Amino acid sequence: MNQVIYLDNQATTPVDPAVLEAMWPYFTEKFGNAASRSHPYGWEAEEAVELARTRVAAALHADGREIVFTSGATESNNLAIKGVAEAYRQKGNHLITVSTEHKCVLDSMSFLEHQGYRVTYLPVSAGGLIDPAQLAAAITPETILISVMFANNEIGVLQPVAEIGRIAKAHGVVFHTDAAQAVGKVPIDVQALGIDLLSISGHKLYGPKGIGALYVRRKNPRVSLTAQIHGGGHERGMRSGTLAVPLIVGLGTAVEQAVANLSAEAPRLRALRDRLLEQITGRLSGVIVNGSLDERLAGNLNLAFAGVEGTALLMGLADTVALSSGSACTSASLAPSHVLRALGLDDELAHASLRFGIGRFNTEADIERTSAKVVEVVNRLRELSPAWEAHLNRQAVASS
Repeated sequence: MNQVIYLDNQATTPVDPAVLEAMWPYFTEKFGNAASRSHPYGWEAEEAVELARTRVAAALHADGREIVFTSGATESNNLAIKGVAEAYRQKGNHLITVSTEHKCVLDSMSFLEHQGYRVTYLPVSAGGLIDPAQLAAAITPETILISVMFANNEIGVLQPVAEIGRIAKAHGVVFHTDAAQAVGKVPIDVQALGIDLLSISGHKLYGPKGIGALYVRRKNPRVSLTAQIHGGGHERGMRSGTLAVPLIVGLGTAVEQAVANLSAEAPRLRALRDRLLEQITGRLSGVIVNGSLDERLAGNLNLAFAGVEGTALLMGLADTVALSSGSACTSASLAPSHVLRALGLDDELAHASLRFGIGRFNTEADIERTSAKVVEVVNRLRELSPAWEAHLNRQAVASS
């Protein structure tokens, strides 16, 4: 395993040693329940939770009282979407999202449609971006929520969040963004961007799995949510359940560390990504970049390889580099990626696409080994592939 290069950092990241070090005491001698307010063990745990809350809030330019801890971004997204839908039901029943959202958002919207709500699914351009004018045109007097992912988990595309925030504010509509892939990777100021609800996941930024948070705006305007988990009234009644103190400590440390290193880390990742793209496209033809390369996370590269079968490509690379063909949540599905299909890719190219997720612990040597292996495997598969011969024939006809 140690010989296999890990380039699947959009699926999950390793826990940073500094994060693990911060968490460890809360598994052992500092084991108190943060809700136990009658003795030092509980006070100690509560203090750690509030420090983590402050750290997460600071990363977003928010107030600590606006942070609700959850089990991860999937729960945060469910709480935001269903919580707003129920709380604002008297105002309207229309929600707007995007066809390329994470499945937990799309499935939450589908659930609400079965409850009688109306949902508009905005299309995206070939680059993966929504048209803000289409968003504005989709808003009706019944619209209560706009939910648009900050950075896409498959193609890394960054949506025009500031403009979406302005549109939502102008129409008095609550704006939620799934920022699981964005926190700690791009600067985020919820005030400047007009974000009302924002979802975070710990394991996407070198923190532990099983922990996340939801930012809930307290003023201008104050956002209301109907709780989805009841019992005990934890997290100001928005999310009941005993707080996972070690994981919360880990999340706070991971977020603080990622934001502190962002200005140095983003250019480094971008340079590695550009080097990987240059090494592959300089030695292979028939390679397509999926999604906008300009409006994109620094560490994400999603490529389609014409004339190869995606599963065979992944298997050919498995002894050298760990990759995925799309979202880890849907990687077991035989259906082509809904994100890539929304960009206009046919099933063949969508199946022949790989997501390269470059992260904190990757090096230039990793990029060199990966690019060499990709070129080797693609060339070998194309030699055996009728699809590649057909692709070359189509190109020849098009150029004649």
